Parts: sequence; C-alpha cells; structure tokens
Amino acid sequence: MTLFGAWVLFPGLLALLALGCGLLLERAAGAALPGGALLPAGMATIIVLAQVPIVIGLPGLTTPVIVLAAAAGLYLSRGRRPRMPDRWLLGAALALFAVYAAPVVLSGQATFAGYIKLDDTSTWLGLTDQVMERGLDISSLAPSSYEAAIDLNLGVGYPFGVFLPLGIGHALVSIDVAWLIQPYMAVFAVALMLALWSLLGEAIERRWMRAAVCFVAAQPALLFGYYLWGGIKEMAAAALLATSVALLAPALRGSAGPRAMIAPACAIAALAAVLTPGGVVWLAPALALAAFLIWRRSPAGLLPKAVGLTLAVVLLSLPVLTTGTLLPTVSDPLTDAGALGNLIAPLNVFQIAGIWPVGDFRFAPHDSFITVVMIAVVVLAALWGAAEAVRRKNVPPVIYAIGIVAGSLVLFVAGSPWNGGKALAAGSPAVLLLAGIGIAGLARGGRRFEAAVIGGVIVVGVLWSNVLAYREVWLAPRDQLVELEQMGDEFAGQGPTLMTEYQPYGVRHFLRKEDPEAASELRRRQVPLVGGGTLEKGEYADTDRLALGGLLVYRTLVLRRSPSQSRPPLPYALRRKGDFYEAWQRAVTPTPTVIEHLPLGSGLDPGEVPSCGEIAALAERAPPGARLVAPLAPRLQFIAMGEQSRPADWPAEPGDHRLVTPGGTGTMTIEIEAPEASQTEFWVGGSVSGELELRLDGEPVADVQRQLNSTGQYVSLGQALLRQGPNTIEIHYTNGGWGPGSDVAQEPIGPLVLRPTDEAAERILSVEPGRSSALCGRRLDWVELVSG
Repeated sequence: MTLFGAWVLFPGLLALLALGCGLLLERAAGAALPGGALLPAGMATIIVLAQVPIVIGLPGLTTPVIVLAAAAGLYLSRGRRPRMPDRWLLGAALALFAVYAAPVVLSGQATFAGYIKLDDTSTWLGLTDQVMERGLDISSLAPSSYEAAIDLNLGVGYPFGVFLPLGIGHALVSIDVAWLIQPYMAVFAVALMLALWSLLGEAIERRWMRAAVCFVAAQPALLFGYYLWGGIKEMAAAALLATSVALLAPALRGSAGPRAMIAPACAIAALAAVLTPGGVVWLAPALALAAFLIWRRSPAGLLPKAVGLTLAVVLLSLPVLTTGTLLPTVSDPLTDAGALGNLIAPLNVFQIAGIWPVGDFRFAPHDSFITVVMIAVVVLAALWGAAEAVRRKNVPPVIYAIGIVAGSLVLFVAGSPWNGGKALAAGSPAVLLLAGIGIAGLARGGRRFEAAVIGGVIVVGVLWSNVLAYREVWLAPRDQLVELEQMGDEFAGQGPTLMTEYQPYGVRHFLRKEDPEAASELRRRQVPLVGGGTLEKGEYADTDRLALGGLLVYRTLVLRRSPSQSRPPLPYALRRKGDFYEAWQRAVTPTPTVIEHLPLGSGLDPGEVPSCGEIAALAERAPPGARLVAPLAPRLQFIAMGEQSRPADWPAEPGDHRLVTPGGTGTMTIEIEAPEASQTEFWVGGSVSGELELRLDGEPVADVQRQLNSTGQYVSLGQALLRQGPNTIEIHYTNGGWGPGSDVAQEPIGPLVLRPTDEAAERILSVEPGRSSALCGRRLDWVELVSG
C-alpha cells in the first residue's frame, strides 16, 4: 500500500495541486500559459506561496494555503473549455515517470536511492520535517544531532523552498517523507519534460517527434545519476530553469505588457527559493539574450518589461530575501576549487552532452571510444539544431539552450568541482533538446535516414547510460529504516537518545522526536571513548568502548542488533527488540548507580574470561553496600571465510583472512564440528549487494537480498538447529540480473559468526565484593561495581 501511495496517490495529488496553482498563476498573469507549462508553473507557484506561512511563523497553515490556492485556481477557471493534454505528450510524460520510477518500484518496496553513497538525503528529510512542523524557529529544539543539522543549515539562511511541496504532499497522504522523496523528484522530471515541450513550440511540428525529443532530453545521464543520488535540488533546478524560459517566451511578443512578467517572475522566484538568490545568476545569459531579442524587435518595449520582471521577481522573492542570504555560509566550500564533496575527481565537461555509459557517473565509461563517438554525435547534432533554430527564428529554445548551457559552463569553470557537477547536470537537458531540434531539421529537409541514424545513436546512448545507472543504484534498506520510524513514534519525548552506529537517517529524521545523537555524527554533546578522544564521522563503536559518564547522559539507546554488541550498562533495560534494532532505556534518574564499569572483550567479540586479579581489584574498591554485577556473554564462533573452500573469484582480503569478496555467482562450503546440539543464530559482517543464501546441511536457512550496511555492522542470516557433530554450511551468492542495484559491486564480507540462542538470553550474575571469586573463570560481557 505504501508503494501505491508513494508512487500513484502522492504524485497524483501533487499534480492536482500544481494544476490548480498553475491556473491561478495564469489568472494573475492575465494570459494563457504556453501549452504544457501549466504543471511546472504550478510547481513554481506552490514553492513561492508556501514560503509565506513559514516566514511569518505559521507553518501549520502551509498545506491549507496551498490547497485553497489550488481550489481557487480551479474555481476561477470553471466554465472555460478545458485544455486537454496532447496524447503524445501525455504518453511520453507517463513513460518518463516510469523510467524514473523503475529503480525503486521494480524493487517492490517504497524506498529511496543513494543510500550510503551520499547522506545528503537525510538532511533533506530533516529540513522538510523542521520547516513543516516548526518553520524557521529552532529555539524549541533540544541539543541533538537533528538540531545541529538543522542549525547548520537553516541557521545560516539555507534555502528551503524545494522541501515545501514534499512536506505538503506528506501532510495530505500521511506517508513518511522518506518514502516520498524519490517520487517527488520524479515529478520534477515530468515538470522538466513539460517545460521542454512548451519551449519547442513550432521548432518541431510533428507532435510524436516533439514528444520523443522531450522524453529523451528530460533524462540525460548526469541528471539521472544525480537523481539516483538524492539530487533534489538538481532535479528542481533543471525543471525551474526550463520553466522560467518557457514562461518568459510569451513576453517576447510585442503585445505582451508588464503584467505578463508575473508568470516568469514566479518561476525565477521559485528558483531563488531552491538555490538561494545567488543561484539566479544561472539565468543571466538567458535573460540577457531575451533582453537583446526584445530590444531588437522593440527598443521602447524593453524597459517596461525589464522593470516589470525585476519588480515581480523581487516581490515574489521577499520570503527568500528577508530570511536568507545571497549565498549561505554553509555553501562557502562549494566556491573552493578544491571542494570535491563526494566526487572522486572533477567531472568531465562533456558529461553535459547527456551520455555517459557507466553505472557511477563519477567514473570514466569502460567503452571510451564508443562514448566519444556518441558524445560527438550529440554535440554535432546540437550545433546543427542551434543553427536550425536560429534560421527558423525559434526563439524560446534558442534562449533556453544557449543561455542555460552558457550559464552551466560558466558555473562549471568558475565554481568548485562539486558545484560544477551540479551545474552540468541541471544544464544537460538543453544540449539534448538542441540535438533533437537538429534531428528534426534533418528529417524536415528530406534526410530521414540520417535523422533516424543520429536519433537512434542518441536514444541508445542515453538509455544505455541510464540502464547502467539503474543497475548500480544503492537503495535504502526499507525494513531496517521502518523499524527506526516505528521507534521514533514509540519513544517520542523519551530522549535524549544515542545511536552508536553511523545512521544519519535515524538521527536526522526518524528519531527526531527523541532528541537523538550519534556517536560519530554531528552532535552537541561529546561522546568520549574509554581511552580518550571521540569517533570520526562514519565510525561505529560498541557501548563498551564509550566512557560511562558520556553514555549515561542518554536515557534511550537505539542499538543495531549484532553479535558483537555488548549489553548496555546495568541501568538500561531492553524495551523493544526488532529484527534490526533494539531500544534500551534507563529510568529518568539512573538506578542502580554505576560506580565503575570494567569493559571486556574485543572489537569483534563482546565477551571474554577476565583475570581473577582484575575482578579482585575491582572488589577492593567497593564502598559499603556495593555489589558486583556481570552479564554472562554467549560463546561465539568466528569463522574466517578466507580460509574456507570457496570459488576462485572469491578472493580473501589481503592481510585479513576473515573476509572474502564474492566476485560472482558461486557457493562457499564450510564444515564445522558442533560439540552439542543448539539453536544457533548466523551472522555475516558487511553488506550484501546481490543475493546471499545460507543453507545448513542442505536445508535453506536465510535468503538476504541487497542489504546495505554502514561500517562495522552485520547481516542477520537467520537461525537454525546446529546438530551435534559434523555440520555443513553453504553460503551461495548470486549477483547480476536486471533488477535495481543488480550490478552494485560486492564489498568484502565476513567473518561468519555463530551465536547459540539459548545463551543469548540475558543472564546477569550479582555477588557481594567478598565473593568476587565466584566470577572467576566465567565468560562475561563486562563487570560493574554498583550501589542501590
């Protein structure tokens, strides 16, 4: 049901709101908007109008304001003959939405892309929560990783306009924004295509060909790659850039008055709300070209239109201008020539051509010769298209393509590599649009064979690139995150909460009502390690590695289930146990009082047999009335996978034979001898990119598919009865196929861990200090000296 709600109900409602708001904008502008531009214009209107309740401190009115605005637009248009969408355009729009939906929908789950590769999506979710629930006021937020992330962005004027339609859609369908963000970006892809259709106008007379050109131009490889990274701003920027020029086109007519500038001003103001006012410089070349063409046609008409557009943009941008800055300080590194962000190296400028056949756009394509040929075809077709559009005086596509490409290239050259990559992505539809005009010009001139060949090369290149990206998409593990979503509701208001794994989606979004922090995330409190220092970003630590004083600050602990996870200190009791997470909680005032905590075990194994001397020394420090407590630790069996029988293309990790890297489909066989029969849990360290099956003596135990983990985590492989004597464990790994993420490279996995479930139940020993020897020779998790 969530999949249907996210990918059918939510886009449908958002499109209806955009339609109504587009009609309202049309009424305000006093003239019909160009064909196809109604929905993208409506999206821009939603962004502009929704900022007002946020800025004046009434965020609860945001959704009602937009619903009323859409209803007003529909009401004021009653009695008018409805403009039915062109059937070719409608078919192409649905096909484009299906292309963007495929990486998620074909997985069978409502989730999102870009997991682990880039954690920016977690910040987008958090900002959406904040502006819709509390607006710009962060004073009520308690210190936490969530609060720190919000303050780092909204506190310095970070633009928030792009998050408003997402938050409004969430309010209407009551589905968490995490499961809506991918379809939301897909709606912007459709808006981009509709704007491109409006721009083409008479440049391509045949409607089927115009629809085909728009379909291809709206999915250039680099933009599609950013979409699979969670590039919400890149998708919105691409759509709003095209929409701004499409709505500006009617103003080029001599009969258009200053009022006609309201529509393009709304799109430009929406762009400022998405990118900050400084981002509007992207449109400068297009606006300069438009001004030149108006001046050539009617020098006297330029000034009133320029003044009208400027005043309208300033007026509609007041929410941005009064709350933001030209460029927030958090964006300063993006102007640094050395700022790569999550890029490995600066992108290739030719990626703006829309073809880049490789699964990850940060890398060079494997077939470099074919790639060069295809890009050359696109560039030549685009140059021909530019000449053709100029010759036929198709003004709107010329302004858009030449102006936006010029602006993108200037940003690419002058900005940081990270910022430049975004500029290439949002500007790349313009190159493919020009190429489409060139192909249409060849067909119009009787060179249909040449047009078909060139068009076929471009279509194959774009779709090939995007199929490869689809096969390398990193999808978020929905079941795991749903547990965090449930815990966020169940333990709301019972913080502060600590997570010990790197899980930005937990602390920046799902657990936000618990004042969450992560040991290796943005935080307001330091979480010191036992030996001093703190964790670096992305690291994981067992609770035994954290200093007791820093740990007990947190009332609730949300811990990833793992065979290497220690039991938290005695004041914490288990409140919820899921498949992936456990929630532990202490009383508001920690009881009993922990005087001293003696951690045991290693990074892999949480338990060990301590020396009697250690226990005796701890007992000697006991004050009157104190006692020693210690949980028994289960006996874990670690199997070094690199030392087992395995396929030739499953190499062991150099220097660490616990790990192997499955290079392809195959089976590893492990023979073990069990001293006694026991029900046993099976775990394997790392992530599973393909499909991993565990069999015990030929019987299936678990089948895990595409479960991605952060550093230091394990994948649960179920449990089964281990017989006394010899047992055969088989690990079968499969990769490939045509599902989403089917070609993600498998990282090293291991070790394989066996944990008897009958020993996993909590058993805590408690002795008087004088009887501390009773703990000697026992396998313990830790020992604490407690009172009370």
